[in-house]
Amino acid sequence: QVHLVESGGGSVQTGGSLRLSCAASGYTFRGNSMAWFRQPSGKEREGLAYIWTQQDRRNYADSVKGRFTVSQDNTNNIMYLQMNRLEPQDSAMYYCAAGRKYAYGIFSSMEWNYWGQGTQVTVSS
Repeated sequence: QVHLVESGGGSVQTGGSLRLSCAASGYTFRGNSMAWFRQPSGKEREGLAYIWTQQDRRNYADSVKGRFTVSQDNTNNIMYLQMNRLEPQDSAMYYCAAGRKYAYGIFSSMEWNYWGQGTQVTVSS
C-alpha cells in the first residue's frame, strides 16, 4: 500500500520561500520517479516538477522554472520542493504524486497512480 503525506505548506508574503516535503511509504524511490502538482481553488491540477534520480532527470513547468527545485532523500523516502520568490499566483493546494502509468505524460494528472492529501500554500501580496 503506497502512502504519500505532504507537509510544509503555509502562508507567506510575496517573495518568500517555503519547502514542501512528501514522505512516502510502500514505494521504492530508487528506480522510480515522482512529481509535484498544484491545484488552485476552482482550477485544474497543474504539473510543476518531475524527478527521476536514477536517470538524473528533473523537469519543471515554465511557470516555476528557476524558482522551484525538486529533490529527493532516497535514504528516508522523502521528496522535497523548495519554492523561492513566491508570488500570489502560486497559491494553491500542492500534491505529490508517484507511480507512473507511462501513458499521458509526466505533467498530466492522469499519469500518476498515487497521490497525497495535499498541503495548502497561500501567498499574499
